[in-house]
This record gives sequence, structure tokens and C-alpha cells, in this order.
Amino acid sequence: QVQLVESGGGLVQAGGSLRLSCAASGPTFISYTVGWFRQAPGRERAFVAAVDRSARSTAYADSVKSRFTISRDNAKNTVYLQMNSLKPEDAAVYFCAAGATISPPDYWGQGTQVTVSS
Repeated sequence: QVQLVESGGGLVQAGGSLRLSCAASGPTFISYTVGWFRQAPGRERAFVAAVDRSARSTAYADSVKSRFTISRDNAKNTVYLQMNSLKPEDAAVYFCAAGATISPPDYWGQGTQVTVSS
């Protein structure tokens, strides 16, 4: 069993930056692919980024490429999402997820709110 806890959300002006963290419990975390998803009000949850267990491979949604960077520190059981040049349309609840794959993931965090003011 893996528990995921997100942090780092908040209110930021358009063009600003935030770094989200996903802290995991459980010894098997390092064997999982980890992803970030987001859900805005009235919209379906959408894929944002993912990193494989070795951190050698990453993937991004087209809408965030070149602005967001996903990384992981397996020694700290933590995955990060660095978000730069934030836009109002990036506002959403951001969820961390983990699993053998993320299609679908086996575990979800509770989410952290990101608000971007224009």
C-alpha cells in the first residue's frame, strides 16, 4: 500500500511559478511510475506529466510542455512538479498518482489546489 500526500499548491499570479510535491509512504514507491493529473471545475481529470521509476523517462501533456518539469527523488520518496509561466487555465486541483503504470494508476493522493489569477 502506498499513500501519497501532495503539497505546494496555492494562489499565484499569471506568469508566476509554483512547485508541487508528492510525498509517498511505503517501501515500494521507487518501483512505481508517478504522474500528476489535474481537474478543473466542471472538467474531467486530465493527465499533466509522468516520470518512470528510474527518472530517465518523462512525459508531458502538450499544454504544459516547456513550462512544467516533473522530477523525483527516490531517496526522499518524493516527486515534484515545477510549474513555470503559469496561466489562468492551469488553475485546478492537482493530483499525484502512482502505479505500475498510470493508465490507470493504482494510488491517488488527495489533491492540492492551484489558483492562478490573471
